Amino acid sequence: MKNLFVTLSLLCSIGVSHLTSQNKLLSIQEAVLKGRTSLAPKRLQNLDFIPNSNKVSYIENNELLVLDPASGKNLLSITRSALNKVLVSQNLDTVSALDGVKWKNENEFFFLGKKGELAYTIDKKSIVKSDRKSSDGTLENLDVFEEGVTFAWTVENNLFIAQKGTAEQVTRDGSYELVYGKSVHRDEFGIHKGTYWSPKGNYIAYYRMDQSDVTDYPIIDWTTYPAKNKNIKYPMAGNKSHYVTLLVHNLQTQKSISIITEGPKEQYLTNIAWSPDETKIYIDIINREQNQSKLNEYNAQTGAFIKTLFSENDDKYIEPQHAMVFVKNNPGQFIWQSRRDGYNHFYLYNSDGTLVKQLTKGNWEVKAENGFDEKGENLFFHANEQSPVNQDFYSVNLKTGKLTRLTKDSGFHTAVLNKKGDYLIDNFSSCYTPRECRLINTSNGKSTTIFNAEDPTKEYKKGTWTLFSIKNTEGTDLYCRLFKPVDFDSTKKYPVLVYLYNGPHSQLVTNTWMAGGELWYQYMAEKGFIVFTLDGRGTSNRGKAFEQVIHRQVGTKEMEDQLKGVEYLKSLSYVDANRMGVHGWSYGGFMTTSLMTRYPGTFKVAAAGGPVIDWKYYEIMYGERYMDMPQENSAGYDANNLLNHVDKLKGKLLMIHGAQDDVVVWQHSIMYQKKAVDKGIQLDYYVYPGHQHNVLGKDRAHLMEKVCNYFIDNL
Repeated sequence: MKNLFVTLSLLCSIGVSHLTSQNKLLSIQEAVLKGRTSLAPKRLQNLDFIPNSNKVSYIENNELLVLDPASGKNLLSITRSALNKVLVSQNLDTVSALDGVKWKNENEFFFLGKKGELAYTIDKKSIVKSDRKSSDGTLENLDVFEEGVTFAWTVENNLFIAQKGTAEQVTRDGSYELVYGKSVHRDEFGIHKGTYWSPKGNYIAYYRMDQSDVTDYPIIDWTTYPAKNKNIKYPMAGNKSHYVTLLVHNLQTQKSISIITEGPKEQYLTNIAWSPDETKIYIDIINREQNQSKLNEYNAQTGAFIKTLFSENDDKYIEPQHAMVFVKNNPGQFIWQSRRDGYNHFYLYNSDGTLVKQLTKGNWEVKAENGFDEKGENLFFHANEQSPVNQDFYSVNLKTGKLTRLTKDSGFHTAVLNKKGDYLIDNFSSCYTPRECRLINTSNGKSTTIFNAEDPTKEYKKGTWTLFSIKNTEGTDLYCRLFKPVDFDSTKKYPVLVYLYNGPHSQLVTNTWMAGGELWYQYMAEKGFIVFTLDGRGTSNRGKAFEQVIHRQVGTKEMEDQLKGVEYLKSLSYVDANRMGVHGWSYGGFMTTSLMTRYPGTFKVAAAGGPVIDWKYYEIMYGERYMDMPQENSAGYDANNLLNHVDKLKGKLLMIHGAQDDVVVWQHSIMYQKKAVDKGIQLDYYVYPGHQHNVLGKDRAHLMEKVCNYFIDNL
């Protein structure tokens, strides 16, 4: 691994001299508003496999192309102008761009016209108006089983289903306090929706969430005259939670039954899965303490409990995020993901809950399951087996356990597998590789490159960047990236901006374009800043122990690792240790404020956005996982309550919050302001009305200009 990062550092230092030959400079508006559009590495639009086919389709320069993955040769080309000729011949409006292309089969695709969606039949060269009702995406919580035929959605807090043109209202008592068909448990445990179709579409499982005992929390709309309050349900740590149940609706009988989940009301119903024959449904139930989970099997027709397949326990916390996946062509076995051996890996089970074997092993993590080959003999997945900052695509043979790496170059591979599992689309990036797209044969490994993106910022004057690792106090590798100023001179002293997050479910430093950095770092490099980021303990994809060290003491070990980063920076001859700043948002805002007050004087200037100040005011699901209940861990909550450290602030601190923040509620920073006034402490403050937890859209440029200017003016 050391050799890998020596190589990476050399690569990051070599071959960039030609990049700095241009004189064009970024504005903050360009860096922020174009950083993910025209100044991001170009990608092939609509790149995907045609359904039930090996053929690959994408749009480039308003031309729809279809490729043969074996040869990489074009099989079909349809230009916008050719499509417009057909539109004119059928008295339909022409289109200014090919957009919204979705293939139905190899002979028919949908695209967006001026007045809605259209369907084009290739062999007949004919275009008709699409009859798909759900394709515009305007329906709330849309969940499609068969596009335009069978789909579910919600209206306010009730569930609706459409079936062959007929709509059915499934629930009728939905209200502010009773919610159907929506995501529950604050989107934790891998939950991102509230409905789950059975494999054949005969049933749909859906959540029912009773919020009646959850505290109302005020969110003020400042745009009305006068301002109006809109309450939300926000379950704070240590208080009462919502109560969730699961129901199953039979589309034939139009009746629903409840799954009988015994146990306390305040438990988490996660990772919903169906048996291939639709007779059983599975729920991974987690206790509120989040130290035990039970994978339960239920009768999908009656709702009756059948058995617990297995349970998992952890002395700190458990966080399953992936539903069971039945083996293709073998309903008697399924795949389960678990961190029980310290890293996230695959386990093969019989359907009765007996463990067959652990499929993958090692001090690395499985990151995503991506399906099987045609016979169901091999399972495909993403993992960081090569390095914590890399990502590759693999297959593992279910019988032999043989692991095969299917992507080759060192960097970050994001793959899409076709239905048969014999070809994949590989989107590749590395530290100084903007993007490459390849087609790979999974059987023989043959790779064909179909696209190389140029450096989108080649006309701009930029600083160089490197990706490397340092050791923390325990000798563990911590991965870092560092941007040097434009026209860097090693004999000069430069100010430093440390950008951080360092919380769970995050990884900022990766072997991707610009080492995972954002374009506004280059704006700061233009202004003569070094920009540095370190992923310390508590962040993801490094194994359970690396993350769980924060349990009951969030902010403590993370700051130790960030201070090792500061120590490294101070060892560099070109760093001005008296001009160091730190910036982060959300958990990063918490870390920023913590460093300014628990290690005063380390940083001269800081900007903390949307910070958690007192963990008692944060949500149950996330907060209690890492801190337990306040009643159980009062010492941990008090030690990391930043209100208790306001009077130690040394230096300049800018605190920012979205006025409609429903994740880290505005009260956090308001309390901090009040305590600062009480203690006679001066700090700067800014609010973004109309924005929730993140400041998005055109206002984000305003935000980043404010943050950047704060460091430029004060460092």
